[in-house]
Amino acid sequence: MTYTTALPDDGVFLGRISSPAGGNPLVVTVRAGEIVDITSRRAPTVRDICEMEDPAAYVRQAEGRAVGRLEDIAANSFEARDTARPFLLSPVDLQAVKASGVTFVVSLLERVIEEQARGSAEKADAIRADIAGLIGDDLSKLKPGSAEAMACKEKLIARGVWSQYLEVGIGPDAEIFTKCQPMASVGFGADVGLHPISTWNNPEPEIAVIASSKGRIVGAALGNDVNLRDVEGRSALLLGKAKDNNASAALGPFIRLFGDGFSIDDVKKAKVRLKVEGEDGFALEGASSMAEISRSPEELVAAAMGPHHQYPDGIALYLGTMFVPSKDRGEQGKGFTHKIGDVVTISTEKLGNLINRVRLSPDCPPWTYGASHLMRDLAKAQLI
Repeated sequence: MTYTTALPDDGVFLGRISSPAGGNPLVVTVRAGEIVDITSRRAPTVRDICEMEDPAAYVRQAEGRAVGRLEDIAANSFEARDTARPFLLSPVDLQAVKASGVTFVVSLLERVIEEQARGSAEKADAIRADIAGLIGDDLSKLKPGSAEAMACKEKLIARGVWSQYLEVGIGPDAEIFTKCQPMASVGFGADVGLHPISTWNNPEPEIAVIASSKGRIVGAALGNDVNLRDVEGRSALLLGKAKDNNASAALGPFIRLFGDGFSIDDVKKAKVRLKVEGEDGFALEGASSMAEISRSPEELVAAAMGPHHQYPDGIALYLGTMFVPSKDRGEQGKGFTHKIGDVVTISTEKLGNLINRVRLSPDCPPWTYGASHLMRDLAKAQLI
């Protein structure tokens, strides 16, 4: 693969790479196209930097040593990598990895369709047309919890298409779930995994915000919230099986920290683009406008953490997507599903590209490096 991070020249970026010498992952930033190791006793983890009063100022001024060109290390990050050379990892480490569901009212209907179809892709088109005929398809201005949202919900209930997704999509409470355990997310270039039982699935191109233990959002990264539509469609209680599998959470290529011309307002205005390229010649492109999100990033972080739930190492929170691919791939009316070998590119102007190849979860490298391993390696390096 010759794909690039397409990282913008401006901004303060924070991430992690493997150490060629083994041991603890290195905390790094990007300066003039070079990846610079800034791991130190003061900040041995990304979590430690995100807890600082001004993470961007610290990263900008931190002493370090160049370890290689950004694009050379990115090119070595795909699974045919040379493990004796550095490669990119997920930019978060000890943070809990959470996700928000049904945060775009436009995509709410797709979730209702999944449930009504009971995981059958063949039934989706007919159900989609029936619901759109009932309430229309322009729901972008519908505010969750509002009188208008409740009226829309009642129409759907009267038609017999009530769903748990209606409650979290247009009701007063957001859906927040665990995407994966700390240290389990994968980064730029890594393979992403599908559970072998799934035959109807899709990427979910998203922005993930990084919040400190105090709930303060300090930066953002791109994310792929890999989703099994057939599994979740069978029952919302199977959400864990649909969402949390080996290599099913991708983040990267770096966290862009707030400051120096990048803020939460840029996240809210971003256009998140998706491209899927299959080995069979199939191609799909689409985009989500964050301006159409129904709950703000601040509201979603507040729903995830606060007096009701603490995260002492902070969180990475996927914000959700409005893009659910429905372009037929194969038989007409069956919609989109992944094929092994698909290359998924998620991009925004200010966050670069997150690129991953699709495999089955058991065929992806197993997750073997957890928080206990990190602590032992940091102690061995006398960083803690």
